[in-house]
Amino acid sequence: MSELDEFDRDDALLARLRAIDPASALPPADPSRVARLLEDTMATDRTEDLHNDVHHYEPPETREDGTHGRGLLTWIVAAAAVVLIAGVGVFGFLRHDSGNEVPSAGGDPTVTQLSAPAATSGKCMVPSARILSTQAIAFDGTVTDISADLVTLVPTHFYAGDATDLVKVEADPEVMQALVGAVKFQDGGRYLVSATDGRVTVCGLSGPYDARLAALYAEAFPG
Repeated sequence: MSELDEFDRDDALLARLRAIDPASALPPADPSRVARLLEDTMATDRTEDLHNDVHHYEPPETREDGTHGRGLLTWIVAAAAVVLIAGVGVFGFLRHDSGNEVPSAGGDPTVTQLSAPAATSGKCMVPSARILSTQAIAFDGTVTDISADLVTLVPTHFYAGDATDLVKVEADPEVMQALVGAVKFQDGGRYLVSATDGRVTVCGLSGPYDARLAALYAEAFPG
């Protein structure tokens, strides 16, 4: 051995490299096979060689970790399966997460059904936020249709009660006439309306939208 060879040789470094070599535990490759592969690599067109690798690749022996005998196509198929499973999982999650969405416009509109209060000769109490806050339903809406026995409103905001697409107030014509007079319902008008026990409340708790009544509703339903 020359002085240069002795200078370049580092036994400790070589031992360390062998220790971290992932193929160190594999049996040595057959010299004749190595020579044949090298010759094929130098002589074969790379496009054809890549095609042959995909369809005829023979993997070398590996450690006994469950991957013995698996070829390149096996790994490609496995990777595709992982992507497919992940996609299905995300799709399922998104479908589950969308359960609280408002139903599409193609379905029947949801409706809150109310009636007019019975006629009474008693005096009305002064409207207050305390009394208003006890109402089961309260909303801001616009009248879209008025007939002798029906008033239809499209609500834009519910202060209390379950939100629906429409609110319909039905009553006998005589009773409805009294309600329309008390609340001053007009087609196209904007109103603040409250109700309890399925009946519209009057005495200043329901009426045309204005700053005073809007402030009363905001105080009664601060949320």
